[in-house]
Amino acid sequence: MGQGSVVSIQIAPEASAPMVPVQQIEAVVGKGLAGDRYFHRAGTYSERPPSAGRQVTLIEAEAIEAIAREAGIEIPAAASRRNITTRGVALNHLVGRRFRVGDVLLEGTRLCEPCTHLESLSKPGVLKALVHRGGLRCDIVAGGTIKIGDVVRAEER
Repeated sequence: MGQGSVVSIQIAPEASAPMVPVQQIEAVVGKGLAGDRYFHRAGTYSERPPSAGRQVTLIEAEAIEAIAREAGIEIPAAASRRNITTRGVALNHLVGRRFRVGDVLLEGTRLCEPCTHLESLSKPGVLKALVHRGGLRCDIVAGGTIKIGDVVRAEER
């Protein structure tokens, strides 16, 4: 899988609120990222029954760059509505696997496919452009602090 890195971190305090960039964030087992809408159960989908993968979301910087190149849709990382933007790691390959972001241990639970809510908060065409490259949903297995520049690496099987 190789190693990647964290290039940005963003959270939103409540549903539909703009994502706010941060330099580092505390990842809490069973809750999510401190200060994020889903940590406080204030996200758009918080009222649905709990399911795996609502604690942290990641997206590849390369996917954001690809939709600009291929579809002419330029969005900043925060407009993806994902918490962590990475570079140099194939996130789709981490479904069902444990991996580290710095010292934090995450488990990739499922792809984070785009939805109409994302498109309504960003730009028309984002939904179609991000299909199968909209990122990864994760649960926190071992918490700690995640910082910009942290290495992303898979655990040995």
